[in-house]
Amino acid sequence: MTTSRTALLIADIGGYTEYMGSHRLTLAHAEVNTARMLESIVRAARGFDLVEIEGDGAFLARKAGSRAQDATLDDILRVAVAMHRAFHLEREYIVQNLCPCGGCRQARDLKLKFVAHVGDVATQSISGRSKLVGIDVILVHRLLKNSVGIPEYVLLTEDLYAADTPSLPDAVGQITPELEGIGSVHSYFLYVADLDG
Repeated sequence: MTTSRTALLIADIGGYTEYMGSHRLTLAHAEVNTARMLESIVRAARGFDLVEIEGDGAFLARKAGSRAQDATLDDILRVAVAMHRAFHLEREYIVQNLCPCGGCRQARDLKLKFVAHVGDVATQSISGRSKLVGIDVILVHRLLKNSVGIPEYVLLTEDLYAADTPSLPDAVGQITPELEGIGSVHSYFLYVADLDG
């Protein structure tokens, strides 16, 4: 199995569990609303491949490296901003809908966060389906559980941040979570709106 340097990006809807759990009577609308928001996120991720929809999130990837078409940190941040905008436009459309059910009205409580990393990834095929595998895939997923104290952010691993530091806003926070089986992972986070000018 050969590996390739790959940019990994997860867009995760925050507040999803509470949202779905509190709307059992209007579950159909909550499910449709979530699907619409995820679809708008994926459409906005131009240049990245959708690896998988994971319940309340989209797992995306793009080859990273030195060629012009390969992903850079600027590309990742640009796509995160585009996905964030698309999510908020779709969420606002749902909230402004005339439907009075909780599944439509309370969509406004949903947030969008991102985790991005670059690492070595292999592709594994099982029963005709391709899947990305490797420790870096595990790492980016484990980083979803973190101590970042703001609701909408982009979390960047040090591997990604140090490899290609663009001009970032001054308000860059840092955390170093301890990930089971991996160890300490120094990471940086930014409020998504700060990237959107």
